Amino acid sequence: MVTGADRIAANGDAANKVGTYGLAAVAARHGVPFLIAAPRTTFDGACPDGGAIPIEFRSADEVGGFDGVRWAPAGAEAYNPAFDVTPAELIAGFVTERGVLRPPFGPAIEKVLEER
Repeated sequence: MVTGADRIAANGDAANKVGTYGLAAVAARHGVPFLIAAPRTTFDGACPDGGAIPIEFRSADEVGGFDGVRWAPAGAEAYNPAFDVTPAELIAGFVTERGVLRPPFGPAIEKVLEER
């Protein structure tokens, strides 16, 4: 299985649209390699791990109604992240314009960042 990523931390944790983590977990459960295709510019050496990746949150209105019709009670809040973080241990490799990076990701990512 292959997805993209919006940001990849120095340890290989990767942020992408909500649902990516779930896909990676299901792939791992069924023995399917999970790969991320991303350009080198997606790697962020200043971000040590997924916990340091800033996650954008969207308005509760996006999930509390549709087309001007609100079905959630007035004032109801919602946890509505735009991204989730897939831990590096669920990722089999990163496909980049310089080739495929394999675990351990720390040294492989350092090398790719040095090539810029």
